[in-house]
Amino acid sequence: MRYLTRGLFWIAVYLGLALFPCLALLSGNMPPGYGYWWDFSLALGYGSASMMAIMFFLTARFKRPALPFGVDVIYYFHKYIALLLFLIVAAHPAILLATEPVVREMLKPAQINRYMAAGVVSFLLLTLIVVSSLWRKQLNIPYDTWRLIHALLAIAAFILALIHIEGAGYYINTPGKRLIWPLIMVCWLLIQLYVRLIRPLRLLSTPYRVKEVIKESDEVYTLVVEPRQHEIPAYKPGQFAWLTMFYSPFSMKEHPFSFSSNPEQKGELRFTIKELGDFTKRIKEAGPGQTVYIDGPYGAFTIDRHPAERGSVFIAGGIGIAPLRSMLRALADRKDQRPHILFFADKSLEKMTFYEELKALPDQLNLQVVFLPQHPPANWPGETGYLNREILTRHLPAHLSELDYFICGPAPLMDMAEKELHAMGVPLQNLHSELFDFV
Repeated sequence: MRYLTRGLFWIAVYLGLALFPCLALLSGNMPPGYGYWWDFSLALGYGSASMMAIMFFLTARFKRPALPFGVDVIYYFHKYIALLLFLIVAAHPAILLATEPVVREMLKPAQINRYMAAGVVSFLLLTLIVVSSLWRKQLNIPYDTWRLIHALLAIAAFILALIHIEGAGYYINTPGKRLIWPLIMVCWLLIQLYVRLIRPLRLLSTPYRVKEVIKESDEVYTLVVEPRQHEIPAYKPGQFAWLTMFYSPFSMKEHPFSFSSNPEQKGELRFTIKELGDFTKRIKEAGPGQTVYIDGPYGAFTIDRHPAERGSVFIAGGIGIAPLRSMLRALADRKDQRPHILFFADKSLEKMTFYEELKALPDQLNLQVVFLPQHPPANWPGETGYLNREILTRHLPAHLSELDYFICGPAPLMDMAEKELHAMGVPLQNLHSELFDFV
């Protein structure tokens, strides 16, 4: 209930911030209007500019607003609200072009002025942002390159949008109303100052160093780091952090990874990482003493937020075992007595990260482990293939609706598990999952 109340509060704050400029500009003494569609179009323009400003707040990773939802959920909200924002921005000129001949004249190359040109370029930049984000992988844009381009385009689009509003001057005909957009600009600059300067400086003051890199399999490595003359921040099992290595924290080359260690393991942090991209393929190159910067912890994917009285179920696929390993190790170290179940799916037993450790974990914890190799060894007595409802039914207890479920892995596995479990009677609030494929 505490997280629900906080979540509703921050949703109300978001809506208030998004609507405030539009409501303020359309209140009080207003200039003569040109009709419904003119006023409606301008309302869309003001509202979209306000939403653009808030987008920077959403990705600034402020912990208090993100606490009820988890930063991963905030990033997914940012992704989908951006699509709505783009449609609203597109509707603003479309309505004017369809209903106001004077606007069509103003946009002709020989007639266009600076503030109208600023609006056009802002819209084109937003279009580039949407296209490069939705089709980044198809366009073969590396993540780090995309992230830098995305940030620069967003900054330019927002500044040009403010120039367009200020130049148009419509509905900002009083001193109070003229202060609204400069105030928004100041708040935006403060966010940029925090994200681009203050937070990197803070990370520089709390560096970590590589203790060792453990090879778990041909493609998976565990990066073990320890702090340099400072304490490790308190974190919950299953949470994650942004990691910067080989670069300065000012470089915008940070990547999110789950902790595979747990809070009971003092003095070091562990991140178990699979080679999937340019950065992850360099993890094995890190030698002892390599400097690492860690921004975290973040995330709501943790057993500590959902202490089910009758135990929990963990469902992992591939490298999705990393945060679940953190939770399971924490439960074992805490001498937890509740019954738990782990389903772990991968191509083979050899591919399963922590296989030997997980196989031995029932000796330390009331845990049933169900391994699901797609290609099992000869005479394998256990389950095989893909996780499905039949396998879930065979191993889950009758009181399955009273358990909490923590699911992490490839998107198809997570989608299937969530749909099947809900169809079997598990309430949606008992299903907890996490994805890192933000873009």
